[in-house]
Amino acid sequence: MINFHASTFAWKGHPTKPDPHYKYPGGLVSKSGVVIHVRMSLEAVCTITDESTGHVSEMFMNAPCRAEYAIAKRNLFQVPGNQFRYAFNRERTVTIANRPSDEVEEIKNSSLAESFDSHKLDVRHYDNASTTTDPAEIIEATLANDLMTARSTYRDTDRGLSIAIEYPVNLINVNPVDAEYQVCTGPVIVPDLETWDGKNVSRVFLAHVAFTASDYVEFILRREVDPSDSEKQWLTKPRGLDRNALHDPANQPSDYPIRKWQATAYSEVWEKEGADNIIMRVPNP
Repeated sequence: MINFHASTFAWKGHPTKPDPHYKYPGGLVSKSGVVIHVRMSLEAVCTITDESTGHVSEMFMNAPCRAEYAIAKRNLFQVPGNQFRYAFNRERTVTIANRPSDEVEEIKNSSLAESFDSHKLDVRHYDNASTTTDPAEIIEATLANDLMTARSTYRDTDRGLSIAIEYPVNLINVNPVDAEYQVCTGPVIVPDLETWDGKNVSRVFLAHVAFTASDYVEFILRREVDPSDSEKQWLTKPRGLDRNALHDPANQPSDYPIRKWQATAYSEVWEKEGADNIIMRVPNP
């Protein structure tokens, strides 16, 4: 049972450098040469196992933040700004999809070793956890205020893959009288197996998860949506500093202006019959 609250991904960045075009590259307002250290808690883990070879691919997702200016004294939030969140395996970042699963999109993955001066993944576990699928025990753990995580496992029979997703139970409903429960929580990551290369996937979907039994689970996937023109008027309007501000407005780079806003919704549902859901619990100290 992973102790998500104590598990982290941390890195030491390379010294910051001025950008030839943008005043605030990457949202950085610090002087050049500053070395930024970052620590993020983990929110979910996804493991893909190749049943024929035994090869295991692990992916992790960090807790998010809003896009901010770093390290600022005032005007901390970038407006417009989107959410910053990482998905990664032990060697590379993994693209978090913005499009539905039946659409392709540009994939940009980078080496962790090249992106950072140094980095450390610290996954911690409870040593006194027990597991259950029994509704009465799940209800008991909930009412006792135990710490709980869940693991949902499903198979892709065509590819011979087993996918296991572990995540904290942040929200659960229980009905003690009828011995019913419903885990409805997130976020988690689910893999785009169309990008499986025999070792890893290069794209995952941000999702929420729900189940009421040990043999069935649903995931609802996030996607970008295109707001109306009237909504874009305020959505794209800068407040305070402008992330797209240039040293020389007459000398625009090829990627100008960088899109720094995003509107999303959850719509596409994956239904996984024959899944294997377990609850892991430890007493709450």
